[in-house]
Amino acid sequence: MQTRLPPDAPASNRPPALVVGAGLGGLAAAMRLGAKGYRVTVLDRLETPGGRGTALHVDGHRFDLGPTIVTVPQLFRDLWTACGGDFDADVDLRSLDPFYEIRWPDGSRFTARADTDAMRAEVARLSPADARGYETFLRDSELRYRIGFEDLGRRPMHRLADLFRVLPAFARLRADRSVYAHAARRFRDERLRMAFSFHPLFIGGDPMNVTSMYILVSHLEKAFGVHYAMGGVAAIADAMAHMVERQGGQLRLGVEADEILVDKGRARGVRLSGGEVLRSDVVVSNADAGHTYDRLLRNHERRRWTPPRLRRTRWSMGLFVWYFGTSATRDLWPDVGHHTILNGPRYAGLLRDIFLKGRLSEDMSLYLHRPSVTDPSCAPARGDTFYALSPVPHLGHADRVDWAAMAEPYREQVCRVLEDGPLPGLSRHLSASRVFTPETFRDRYLSPHGSGFSIEPRILQSAWFRPHNVSEEAQGLFLVGAGTHPGAGLPGVISSAEVLDQLVPEARPLPQQMEVAAE
Repeated sequence: MQTRLPPDAPASNRPPALVVGAGLGGLAAAMRLGAKGYRVTVLDRLETPGGRGTALHVDGHRFDLGPTIVTVPQLFRDLWTACGGDFDADVDLRSLDPFYEIRWPDGSRFTARADTDAMRAEVARLSPADARGYETFLRDSELRYRIGFEDLGRRPMHRLADLFRVLPAFARLRADRSVYAHAARRFRDERLRMAFSFHPLFIGGDPMNVTSMYILVSHLEKAFGVHYAMGGVAAIADAMAHMVERQGGQLRLGVEADEILVDKGRARGVRLSGGEVLRSDVVVSNADAGHTYDRLLRNHERRRWTPPRLRRTRWSMGLFVWYFGTSATRDLWPDVGHHTILNGPRYAGLLRDIFLKGRLSEDMSLYLHRPSVTDPSCAPARGDTFYALSPVPHLGHADRVDWAAMAEPYREQVCRVLEDGPLPGLSRHLSASRVFTPETFRDRYLSPHGSGFSIEPRILQSAWFRPHNVSEEAQGLFLVGAGTHPGAGLPGVISSAEVLDQLVPEARPLPQQMEVAAE
């Protein structure tokens, strides 16, 4: 009797698998399941694949709505290889150098580059006394990368034994210390402390409280570089969707999963908001982990991620994003590159307002994305496409921001900061404008409290403490994406599907087909 499904088995012979959510984690999960022999159906309420990695087209401008930086491209290459494909044949990935520029209100700047000697020179230019500290920081970062990314981040962490195994390393590396506290031990200059501690903001964490294991991002940049996909991250999502379809899977877009069905302790399928029921014994949720447990499993008693526990959970900050286009500006701001970080007058104080006090501050720090300097196709001729991102409080604080009233005044404030800084005369050249607030993230992505990156990656909300990739609530239910292990960011969500691959069994032929094969 044939018990293992051959790679070329027809779709009718493949057991079904359902993936809720066509974000990058869900698409990667679908590719992994397809490579295992499953007939995969991906469900998403949006009209295009990619989740936060989709794009918006307005008046000739293509706006990347979410992630803009690709690090560790080898994760994508490994994913494509597992599916018998070639990532570089499907996606045009460009290496950027410099990576980004950081600017401070006093006019000083720091340019992050691939070359280690160039980085040493940048550190020494700002603070000669910190050159030795930079060398130590590099070693610190690499060690945490080896343990935190290559080890913990690419294998399951759902058993207590997994936690006990890594505790000695966490203690040795002082994982209880924050990213900022670690940077402060290596650098005297406050600007360098910021430059080497802000990275957790890209995955929704407060540098003042997130575990110092996340300084591993500095090594990721140095070892693998910073890249941009021509066409934006949406081009990667499209290529992933096409791979799913080539494997015999399908994407059902514009449909919303209303409930994950559980019977006798086992996932049995998904009910859509319109009432249609899809059956499968393998269900993967790429919806936010909070939404999965609070909404999609609302009719099933939960043991671990109960409503009270979710209420106690700390969520990542919200995001205010202004997407704007300009006309005839391609040569107007020659010193503004692809990625620029604009610091406000406060660092620690602003972070306290955002993460702890839940207060919308008058001052702000911004991440400015200008992809048109690398990819002119995202803007009309001679024009530019930008987005300016400001971290803001999520909607779960007691005195939540009324974004219906504040969105336009805050956008005007962002515009003033840009005009006073890198983009003088900006308002005279605007040709397109759209705004996303935390309310948009709540409504568009079903993100609890409108948080930008799901659960904040504090030490007691990381690794084993984070929602597991295999659910305790029902057999056959798995989770991927930013709210699960190992965490947010492109490397994190792609790795979550790699972990899933180690948990889901190989597909077996459907029972009736097994009988035919036996004859």
